[in-house]
Amino acid sequence: MTDFDTMAKPLAAALVARGYETLTPVQQAMLAPDVQQSDLLVSAQTGSGKTVAFGIAIAPTLLGTAERLGHAGLPLGLIVAPTRELAMQVKRELEWLYRETGARIGSCVGGMDMRSERRALADGAHIVVGTPGRLRDHITRGSLDMSEIRAIVLDEADEMLDLGFRDDLEFILAAAPEERRTLMFSATVPPQIAQLAKRFQRDAQRITVAGESAQHSDIEYQQILVAPADRENAIINTLLFFDSDNTIIFCHTREAVKHLAARLANRGFAVVALSGELSQAERTNALQSMRDGRARVCVATDVAARGIDLPNLGLVIHADLPTNPDTLLHRSGRTGRAGRKGICTLIVPYHRRGVAARVLRMARLTAATVPAPTAADIERHNHERILDDPGLSQAPGEDELALVGELMKMHSAENIAAAYLRLQLAARPAPEELLDAPAFPERGQREPRGERKERGDAAPRERSDFTDGVWFRVSVGRKHRADPKWLLPMICKAGHVTKRAVGSIKIQDAFTLFEIAGDKAEAFKAAIKENGTGEKGVSIQPADGKPPHGGEQRRAEEAQQTSWSPKKGKPKPDSAPKKPKTKPRWKKSKGA
Repeated sequence: MTDFDTMAKPLAAALVARGYETLTPVQQAMLAPDVQQSDLLVSAQTGSGKTVAFGIAIAPTLLGTAERLGHAGLPLGLIVAPTRELAMQVKRELEWLYRETGARIGSCVGGMDMRSERRALADGAHIVVGTPGRLRDHITRGSLDMSEIRAIVLDEADEMLDLGFRDDLEFILAAAPEERRTLMFSATVPPQIAQLAKRFQRDAQRITVAGESAQHSDIEYQQILVAPADRENAIINTLLFFDSDNTIIFCHTREAVKHLAARLANRGFAVVALSGELSQAERTNALQSMRDGRARVCVATDVAARGIDLPNLGLVIHADLPTNPDTLLHRSGRTGRAGRKGICTLIVPYHRRGVAARVLRMARLTAATVPAPTAADIERHNHERILDDPGLSQAPGEDELALVGELMKMHSAENIAAAYLRLQLAARPAPEELLDAPAFPERGQREPRGERKERGDAAPRERSDFTDGVWFRVSVGRKHRADPKWLLPMICKAGHVTKRAVGSIKIQDAFTLFEIAGDKAEAFKAAIKENGTGEKGVSIQPADGKPPHGGEQRRAEEAQQTSWSPKKGKPKPDSAPKKPKTKPRWKKSKGA
C-alpha cells in the first residue's frame, strides 16, 4: 500500500498528476489515523512541504466521506499566513491540490482591493486564505462569517508572532466555533507559540519532523572569500558559473537591493527587485516574472522574501552576510525545498570571515570555502553547456526542414556552427576579473606566529621583509587621535589591498606614514587617485623617499595642515579652535 492509498482520492489524483512519487516526512505524518481529527502543533523545517501537508491534514475534516465539496456557501476552512506573498502562494498550492474536489478558494490579503474580496466571499468559498490584519478587518465588518468554520491552520505561526500579529490571531481564533480543529505549523516552537496552543487548542498532538541535525540536508553551503571591492564582481561570476534557472540574492537594505539590481541589469541579467517599498502589484509582477521565466534573478530584502517558494530555485546568494543563524536558515531555505537540491553561497569579505564562521557555527552548518569563479572557470562551463545543449540532439521538425536545407546549401556546417556559438556566447554576460585572494588557513589550523604578523592580522609592526616597500602619507596623525585599528581598514579599503600588503605604520603628530609592498604600490596609487579614501577631509599621497627623521620630521609636521572633521567613532582633534584675542578696552582718563 502506497502513501496515496490512505488519503482522499481527489487529493491523491492531484498529487500523481503533479508528479509526486513519494511524500515528505511531514506530509506522511498527516496520514496517521490518530491525527486526522485532532488539533495539531507541528514543527518542521522550511521547505519541507508544509502547505501540501496541512492541505492533506484538513481534507478529512472538510470532505468527510465525500469526494467532492458541495455548493460553496460559508467558508469551511481558514488558512492564516504572515505575508501577502505567502498567502497567495498557499492559495495557488491549494487550488491544484483541491481541484478534483470542486473547492472554491478565496483570499483576503492586505494590499488588495477589499471590495473585490467582499464580493468573492459573498459568492461563496470553501476555503479562505488570508493575512491576519485583513482577515480581522473582514470579520469586524461582517463580510467574513466564521460560523461554519471546521478547521483553522496557522501557517508559519512563529513568524506571525515575530511580526506582531498576536492580537489579530487571538481575535480570529476567538471568532471561530469552539468545535473546530486548530492546526499550527511552525519552524520552531518558542514559548509564545506554546502559550497560544495551550489557550486555543484542545489536547493538541505535538509532531516534530526532521531534527535540527538534519536541517537543510538538501542544500550545499559554500563561502567565497573576496576583497571588499570585489563583492559585486564575485556575485556576477557566481551567477554566471552556476547559471541557475532561478536565483535569489539577499541584501540588508532597500537601497542595497536597488543598487545591486541596477548593476546586474546593466550587465545583461534578467533581474527583478523585491523590497518593502514596492506596491503589492509590483511585488506580484516581480514574482510572476520569475515563475514564467521572464526574469531569472531576484534581488530581495529579508522581509520581502519571507515564505517565497519559486520553482527551480537552485541558488541562494547572501550578498550581505546574515546577522544571526535564524536569518541564515530562513534565507537559505528558499532553495532545497521538498526534496530538490540547492546551493547556498555566502559572499564573505576578508575582514568579515570571522562573522561568517560564527553565524554558521550557531546555525550548526558547515560551509566549504571555495574561490570565486574566475573568467576561465566560467568560459569552461559555458563551453560544456553549449556542447551538451539538448537542442543539438533533436532532429529538425517538418516545418523546419525547408529552411534547414537552404542554410546547408548556402553555408558550410562550420560556418553555421560558428554562428550558433557566437549567438550563445553573446547571450551571456561577460565575467569579471577578480583580485587575487590571499591564502587563509583552514578552520582548526593555526598559522605560524611569523606568518600571522606578516598578514597583518594583529596591529602592524616594523617589518623586515618589505625591502622594496613604497611609503605613503595619510593626512591625519597623533593630534587627530589616529589609531591603527581605524587606519588599517581604511587603507585597505581605499587601495583595494589586504592587510598583508601593508607594512609599517608610523603615526606622527600631524600625519601618518605607512608602507605598501612594492608589487602592490602602483595599483594602490591608481586606486587612491581614482577613488580617494572614502573619508571626508582625509587624503593619501605618495611620500617621497623614506620616512623623515629629526628636524626634517618636525618641519614636515609643522607644515602639515588639515581641515579634517572626523565622524563619530573616528579620531578627533585634541582641542577646539581657540577664540581670537580681543583688543583691550582702555578707559579714558578724566580730563582727557
